[in-house]
Amino acid sequence: MKSFQIRLIVIIASMLILINPAYSQAEQKSLHVKNSLPDSVFFHSLVEGYAQAVDQADTVLASKLWSPTAEISFIDPQGTKYGWKGIKTIYQIFKDNFTSRKLSFSDLKFAYYGDVSWLTFSWTFDSTLKTSNTPVQTKGRETQIWRKINYEWRLVHVHYSEIPVTGQGI
Repeated sequence: MKSFQIRLIVIIASMLILINPAYSQAEQKSLHVKNSLPDSVFFHSLVEGYAQAVDQADTVLASKLWSPTAEISFIDPQGTKYGWKGIKTIYQIFKDNFTSRKLSFSDLKFAYYGDVSWLTFSWTFDSTLKTSNTPVQTKGRETQIWRKINYEWRLVHVHYSEIPVTGQGI
């Protein structure tokens, strides 16, 4: 009888050992569904979503990209906005001042460590002013910091500036 119990325990323990790694791998795959693409393609898609929210001046779309936490911030030449209430005003400015908007980006670089990543890129913003129907183009560079929250990458900080003006030979 003891021999049967020992065999039963060994069989159950073996099954648990064999099942556990398979469960862990399946669980890990399901937790990383949001990042199943190669890294460069994945981070490119984050910036594409960001550009789409700017192009459409869409606060609903933007709210799906930005973290719902209070510490989010956006630094631009006009100042710093904090929290969703401040960030939301940026999209409203785009909506109120431009009839058309197209944000293009290039030279995307990224790095990430665990649940934090940062991206840098150059951008061109082509738009048309509402007041005069005048086309406007601005260019700049941007750094974005993304944080993984509840298994999703969410934007927590943006800092952008114009392309630097350098003297000849610099």
